[in-house]
Amino acid sequence: MFELERPGGNGERAVLVHIVLPKQDLAQFSAVDEKASEQEEALNEFYDLTTSAGAEPVAIIKGKRYRPEAKYFIGTGKAEEVKEAVKHYEADLVLVNHQLSPAQERNLEILFQCRVLDRTGLILDIFAQRARSHEGKLQVELAQLSHLSTRLVKGWSHLERQKGGIGLRGPGETQLETDRRLLGARIKQLNKRLEKVRKQREQSRRSRQRAELPTVSLVGYTNAGKSTLFNQLTKSSVYSADQLFATLDPTLRRVELPKNLSMVLADTVGFVSDLPHDLVDAFHATLLETKEADLLLHVVDSHTENRHKHIAEVDSVLKHIGAEATPQLLVYNKVDLLDNQQARVERDNDGNVLRIWLSSMESYKYYEQGISLLLEVIAEYFGKDRMQQWLKIPPHAGQWRSILHDDTEILEQKYNESGDWVVHIETTSRQFDKLNKISGFDELVIDVDEITL
Repeated sequence: MFELERPGGNGERAVLVHIVLPKQDLAQFSAVDEKASEQEEALNEFYDLTTSAGAEPVAIIKGKRYRPEAKYFIGTGKAEEVKEAVKHYEADLVLVNHQLSPAQERNLEILFQCRVLDRTGLILDIFAQRARSHEGKLQVELAQLSHLSTRLVKGWSHLERQKGGIGLRGPGETQLETDRRLLGARIKQLNKRLEKVRKQREQSRRSRQRAELPTVSLVGYTNAGKSTLFNQLTKSSVYSADQLFATLDPTLRRVELPKNLSMVLADTVGFVSDLPHDLVDAFHATLLETKEADLLLHVVDSHTENRHKHIAEVDSVLKHIGAEATPQLLVYNKVDLLDNQQARVERDNDGNVLRIWLSSMESYKYYEQGISLLLEVIAEYFGKDRMQQWLKIPPHAGQWRSILHDDTEILEQKYNESGDWVVHIETTSRQFDKLNKISGFDELVIDVDEITL
């Protein structure tokens, strides 16, 4: 057991329980030294989740088992150790860094005489604190009720018809049945509201498609720096903090790119290891922005030793929501925390971008260089279908000047003896087709051989 120095806040005192379990086989379980860094990070992440929820860790109790125990999960001896710690530190709750069954959670609460939360319950509590939008609150409530529905217990007995007797003949169902019925009705109502939100989001996506604006979604492990990078790219002030799940509600902003291109950038909720699938399902409406995106910016904390494990965890969630086929661009953030690292773009032998190294902190020496490189690479990706064309604009068709300046990149421009504006433009094939639908545009297009100055 490790005693922790009290932070001195007003949060609930919590005893943390972290048990090491074999993930695949006993051979892997015996190789403790090889997995030491992963276990240390898992414990640090659990500690950060606890503080993010507003609790004050007062002690950490660690252990290892070959398999969970049916009654207490952590074993009878370890449960007694936790009980003594709860009593000694006058703890308000016990947090277990694993997913407990409803029965295990109840058994531990009876033994400890205080509240017990597993990893899923802890993450849900953080989600409830972070939700700000109407949609976010609906999603959190749905996830909470879905989780709670498996943990209903017979708390009241005054309405039980089984007892009978004068004054005890109830309305025909137990309180447990009543709770389940009310929960089911509320969950059904929430699903209807979220379906409406999904339709509204689908309308917004169709509007962006009609405007031919590509959507880029920021994804990554929680606390990788997505929101800070989002603020730097969009010049906005979305809430960002050095804590887990600082962002819960999706935010979309338009961003101008080099070569006269634009995109819609979406900041989404971060992922975490062992994120329960029911939580992912509850945030289906939000994560649709990721699934329907044209490009994913996979933000990675380059400073952590287990960044490759984090990448695998994010890819696992992306596969669960059906976004594994969406093109990704790896963005290695926080290089300011590394020694002698400069903002740069890594490419393979064919010139394809492998990853970008940058920092979203303005105090970093190469901050502006990194942001510029990222925007250029995104513009390069969406500019693959770009085409060039020469146009000849007569003096009486001056309205085309503003259109071309707004919707294309002007590469070269001259005037001939007749006063015509001869201009060389570059734009995407889709944008050129859009211009081609405007009346009179086809009369402006000329061949290179026709250029007379």
